[in-house]
Amino acid sequence: MNRHRKWLVLALAGALSLSLLAGCSTPAGDADDTQSPQPSSESTGSVSSDALVIADQGIFSAGGTVISSDGTFDVANYYTSREGSTSHVDHANVLYQIPEDATGLPMVFLHGYGQSRMGWMTTPDGREGWSDLFLHMGHSVWLVDQPRRGEAGQTSVAGTMTTTPSDQTWYTQFRIGTYLNDEFTYNEGSQFPQGEEVLDQFFRQMTPDIGMDNAAGDQNIDNAVVAQAVAAAIDEIYARTGQDSILVTHSQGGLPGWEVPLYTDHVAAIVAIEPGMAPVVDSEAYNALLEQGIPVAFYYGDYIGEEFTDVPAAAMWSMMAASADTFTEAYTAAGGTSTVVHLPDEGITGNSHFMFQELNNDVIADHIEAWLQENTAA
Repeated sequence: MNRHRKWLVLALAGALSLSLLAGCSTPAGDADDTQSPQPSSESTGSVSSDALVIADQGIFSAGGTVISSDGTFDVANYYTSREGSTSHVDHANVLYQIPEDATGLPMVFLHGYGQSRMGWMTTPDGREGWSDLFLHMGHSVWLVDQPRRGEAGQTSVAGTMTTTPSDQTWYTQFRIGTYLNDEFTYNEGSQFPQGEEVLDQFFRQMTPDIGMDNAAGDQNIDNAVVAQAVAAAIDEIYARTGQDSILVTHSQGGLPGWEVPLYTDHVAAIVAIEPGMAPVVDSEAYNALLEQGIPVAFYYGDYIGEEFTDVPAAAMWSMMAASADTFTEAYTAAGGTSTVVHLPDEGITGNSHFMFQELNNDVIADHIEAWLQENTAA
């Protein structure tokens, strides 16, 4: 028996036993005076019809390389000796969950700069994240910590950490709002959950890339290293499930995301959430996407464009979004499928760079699922 099911059965049996014992403890004199209560779903151990049941879950590393130092390892000084040693580095770390009723293609989630897989798993105010929402829809989810980040921290490149405060910078860059008069503001109509406790949770999900010179503001992430590790994860998912994967990227993760098809032919589609630019037309990544016939969708939130004069990052994001239009025009003309979704045009407003953590994240997830149903086949 699957060990997860075994524990579920044991838990339900225990709950039922406690319920029976409670019934046996009722005084005999009360039996004729009161009607026995009907057992609730909680006391009988039944599972709510909308409960999320996980059939299998686990964690593994994928890709990466092994580096070694010169010399011969000195076992007599094993604790201090580093000569002739090896280190397993530059891999991805993948946490996965497979629902009991898996009907859709696997979904691989790749986070952006300063983030880890945590961002997909929850929201700053504690609601369900996209990983749970898509599990409910029948997809298995495969949540990546990209190389040199989070639980994939072993690196072949030494970086420098910084303690320079930057919450206000990223808050403004992410188009949540800005910082005025010693307080965080929110853009008009914002869907971002509000409150001091929420912001405390949001800022604490930030995760440094230990392979970068963070002290110098260097954000030169090695896209090839990330793409190769994610491709290795997707190949492993194919080996386990026999299915190609839907790759969902965010922000900085979008850049290596475009290069993943250079290293695997098991990408069913790419959904890019406000990526850091689209692939350059006729680039190696562009041609790989086109040759494999991979459908692509871009999703952009609100507060993008020069008309948002009170949103400092609006114009910059407008330039980034324009690259998606250039890509889509060429890609569709060449026979590919590419869709650019501006959520306000769909009547979905108030979303920032972190649309998957906002109050209407379920509405956006439903929109993506509809696109996937139309453009991919399980």
